[in-house]
Amino acid sequence: MGPTRIRIYQVDAFSSQVFAGNPAAVCPLEEWLPDDRMQAISRENNLSNTAFFVPGGDGFCLRWFTPEVEVDLCGHATLASAFIVLNDLTPSANSVRFQTKSGALVVNREGDLFSLDFPSRPPRESDVGPQLIEALGGRPETVLASRDCLAVYASEDEVRKLEPNMQLLSKVDTFGIIATAPGKDVDFVSRFFAPAQGVPEDPVTGSAHCALIPYWSKRLGKTKLHAYQVSKRGGELWCQDRGDRVTISGKAARFMEGTIYL
Repeated sequence: MGPTRIRIYQVDAFSSQVFAGNPAAVCPLEEWLPDDRMQAISRENNLSNTAFFVPGGDGFCLRWFTPEVEVDLCGHATLASAFIVLNDLTPSANSVRFQTKSGALVVNREGDLFSLDFPSRPPRESDVGPQLIEALGGRPETVLASRDCLAVYASEDEVRKLEPNMQLLSKVDTFGIIATAPGKDVDFVSRFFAPAQGVPEDPVTGSAHCALIPYWSKRLGKTKLHAYQVSKRGGELWCQDRGDRVTISGKAARFMEGTIYL
């Protein structure tokens, strides 16, 4: 009996070209692998997230793994999964529904833009200890919390110049840490750090925008927003605040495809 073969794709999400945006691995499956096997594949890929999906209901059931843990929501790997479904598996369709730990997530395709329908997670006031500020650096104007801590700075330059202490940051009691500020050429910019989850800095983080969109929508008094994540790779997002849901839109580029042998 030969090895089990699994198709694998790598897609750069929130970018129209390779070598930018956020790379995600995507593994379509006929049935779930054991959790420890999916975790091992994700660790071997060593990307911020690997997505696995199986047929289910009127679409697919989708799960995401960092190199260390399974997560409850991931934007860029959802976009990457939709890119593979709508280009390779059901190319005549322009919409796909995923069942996930965060409920049903629909992705619609319009031209080369993929729009994710995600839950809104408005950040609220938070009692954050000095450890976070020491680990993150700079002087944020305020710190809020949703799933992640949200540190708001006065300028884009401050966010770009941050050099967090990852060892200290990994000890902060939160899933991830978002740094954000008004943008020079866009409505807002951000960076995202989650060293405790095996992701020191994520290049472009769709799930972080579940908190960023309601915050900036309220602050700027507008529902449609243009965002940029100012990591080294960088990524562009078009966003909309729709109350209890947000729309996060971006482009994607195929980088690689191949076969895993188990």
